Amino acid sequence: MTETSAEGATAAPVWTVRDTPVGPLLLAATGRGLVSVVFHAGERTVRRSLARFAARLGTEPVPGGDGGDDPVLAEAARELDAYFRGGLREFSLPLDWSLTSGFNGRVLRTLAASVPYGSTVGYQTLADRVGEPGAARAVGVAMGSNPLPVVVPCHRVVESGGGLGGFGGGLETKRALLALEGVLPAPLF
Repeated sequence: MTETSAEGATAAPVWTVRDTPVGPLLLAATGRGLVSVVFHAGERTVRRSLARFAARLGTEPVPGGDGGDDPVLAEAARELDAYFRGGLREFSLPLDWSLTSGFNGRVLRTLAASVPYGSTVGYQTLADRVGEPGAARAVGVAMGSNPLPVVVPCHRVVESGGGLGGFGGGLETKRALLALEGVLPAPLF
């Protein structure tokens, strides 16, 4: 994944909804990179998410078609399609980290850099990696605030005792993503 700075882009954020095996995903991008991925992107979720983006980013997002009109959305669509086909193990599209900061941002960047495809990490282990050994619960909060799920793989963070833990996209989605990566067996039905 490419990190970008907060300098540069002035164009309005763009968005699209992409159908995937785990349901529709709302993708939003700025001129700096992919800024958000939202699960279960039905009409109501899209409206709420776009209002939040406008408030947080300071400008109203505009539709980006199927992503073809915007290079970041187009790359996000290509990489997500390849990921869901099992042909991509590491995302390389530019990311705009402006929707996260502080401890949560440190945790998410560490997660993105240190937990590869097909592996998992415990909340406590991730807390240790960011230098905060008593912060396993706070790592869980950071996972819940992840603005870039799938691309920043919060689905790979599990309980130390082997449980799945929580997941903002729902446990069935987490199971599906971990099965896609070979961590869990594929569902029978």
